Amino acid sequence: QLELVESGGGLVQAGGSLRLSCVASERTFSNYDMGWFRQAPGGEREFVAAIRWSGISTYYADSVKGRFTASRDNAKNTVYLQMDSLKPEDTAVYYCAVDISMKAIPARLPSLYTYWGQGTQVTVTS
Repeated sequence: QLELVESGGGLVQAGGSLRLSCVASERTFSNYDMGWFRQAPGGEREFVAAIRWSGISTYYADSVKGRFTASRDNAKNTVYLQMDSLKPEDTAVYYCAVDISMKAIPARLPSLYTYWGQGTQVTVTS
């Protein structure tokens, strides 16, 4: 059972930055594409970003493109989400997840991800 632990969330003013980390419990992490999702109060879980197992390709929701950057360090079993120019509408619980399907590109639907972290709260004040 692959376990994921997110960290790095917090309270930040609009325009600020945060860097989320997600550490996996097993080395098999490096074989899989990883996704970042978020869920605001009363909202559905939505796709934020994904990164291929190799780290070469990344994918972003239009709402965060140009502001967020996904990266990974497979030697450390860790994936990151650098969030810059944060906006109040970015406030949510952020989750990392593992896509074990090994498709050509990472999935964007939460239902296609198998393993999830517990989430980390990000709050952006205006």
